[in-house]
Amino acid sequence: MAKFLLFLIVLFIAIASYVAHDIHRYVNNSINASNQDIEITIDRGASFTDVSEQLQQAGLIDKPLYFKLLAKFEEKTQQIKSGEYIFNTSLSPAQILDDLVKGNTKLYKITVIEGKRFKDFLLLLDENDKIEHTIQDQEQIKQALEIEQKSLEGLFLPETYTFAAGTKDIDILRQSYTLLRDFLDEEWPKRSENSYVKTPYEALILASIVEKETSAPEERARIAGVFISRLQIQMPLQTDPTVIYGIGDEFDGDITRKHLQTDTPYNTYTRRGLPPSPICLVGKESIEAVLHPDITGELFFVSKKDGTHYFSKTYEEHREAVRKYQLGK
Repeated sequence: MAKFLLFLIVLFIAIASYVAHDIHRYVNNSINASNQDIEITIDRGASFTDVSEQLQQAGLIDKPLYFKLLAKFEEKTQQIKSGEYIFNTSLSPAQILDDLVKGNTKLYKITVIEGKRFKDFLLLLDENDKIEHTIQDQEQIKQALEIEQKSLEGLFLPETYTFAAGTKDIDILRQSYTLLRDFLDEEWPKRSENSYVKTPYEALILASIVEKETSAPEERARIAGVFISRLQIQMPLQTDPTVIYGIGDEFDGDITRKHLQTDTPYNTYTRRGLPPSPICLVGKESIEAVLHPDITGELFFVSKKDGTHYFSKTYEEHREAVRKYQLGK
């Protein structure tokens, strides 16, 4: 009897050792040698058994019991994250489990472009069906992000943002707002002595004008210098983009003399100083241009119609440049 009991114990140990070895070999090797991406969606609240069945049906595992034993041994059965996943068939069950626990879901992208308005950012979020839409109005955004400024224009960093399906629109805005604020906090103390602007918000306002005035990177600091030189002598900025912003949705694409003469808070022909808020979303390069302007004594610039500008120190020289580059005389 003792020999038989010993035999059973040895047999049990041998079987357990074999099973343990088989589980270890299985969970650390892919079951499919092909290199194929398979998309699956794990629903919120799905049980581990449901997840295992999905993976089996997708051909990513073929021994759900072994997969469940691995998860139980590592205490991960309750740690699975919901969402959209892309799994390659070359992944091992252990790697798949690790991705599910870490929530390495499929990511989507939206690109917010410099010079666009905040309303364009909101429209981009609203049109994306992978984003959860929670925003009702701009007051809600101000409260959620604790923003004190009256206008939300220019307070968000244009960038490419990655997100998982189901991400809330307010969370993407929070990331964008925080990135811009952190960048300003870092760069503001490094500003040049001749930057003139008194606050980071003033820097944003002027940078938004620079953003709209040129797409040539090498000109940004020089154009910032022109506007700062005008501010220093209390000369009106006289920049069309601010006038257009003040007109709002009524602007039809053609700026007229009447527009330039109609007073609004953003008309820099009728009012001196900076407008009350930024006029667009501002990139890092334009902010840096304002904080480190190239001041040369130039007060004027005119488009050469090739994406660059001709700069002048005197009004007479500027008039000649207008005749040459704008009127073709």
